[in-house]
Amino acid sequence: MDILKKIIYTFLKLQEKQLDIRLDKHLKTSAINKTSKTFVSANATVTINAETQKNKDLVLKAANEIVSGVKNNPYMLLEYIKAHGTKVVKLQNADKILALINEDEGLVCELKGLEALYINILTDNGIAFRSKPMFILRDGDIEPYYMLHQFYKWYSLYKDLPGFDYQSQKLFKKYLNSSDTKGIEKLTLEEMTGLKEAIQRDNEATDFTISYAKSIDGSKNVLNKIQTEGGADI
Repeated sequence: MDILKKIIYTFLKLQEKQLDIRLDKHLKTSAINKTSKTFVSANATVTINAETQKNKDLVLKAANEIVSGVKNNPYMLLEYIKAHGTKVVKLQNADKILALINEDEGLVCELKGLEALYINILTDNGIAFRSKPMFILRDGDIEPYYMLHQFYKWYSLYKDLPGFDYQSQKLFKKYLNSSDTKGIEKLTLEEMTGLKEAIQRDNEATDFTISYAKSIDGSKNVLNKIQTEGGADI
């Protein structure tokens, strides 16, 4: 996995604009997630997300303090994650195991159906068709910037920012790894707003990682450093 998938994220930002346009075409006039409300009228789409924005600011501030406090030590970040109730699992060939269900190492959000059964069995979480969010990694060294990106996503989930529900993440993974946007026009209002939130959360994690890297390593060639040293070799 390219650590930041910057080109794909840029593509997804363009998709956000397309989603805004398509919101207007739906008959349903409102959608509500945990902290935002979207209303569609004949002439405009209005999203009220003051609480979401407030929570985003709090997450950014707190994450900065946590990461700086441990000097971005990935093992200490993992201990923090475990201490706050999220299971951390080390699996041999975790990258290959997760690739079979279109997941990457690091934060694996809630899964349902056969994918959840598959991951629950492999992580000793019993036989169930629904899984809880968890961290899944290979044994070995953990690349700090990769971990930083995943930690920020986890912390956003932990602090209840929207975009991490099963359906939103399923759509995000579908369009993240494909240039084919076929089917977006058939999404419901809730699905489109959820996809937008998932895209935003991932972009926020990317921006946080780049900002921290610049603060530590300086701005010169920092993206190249992240991309060359920041593979998922964990």
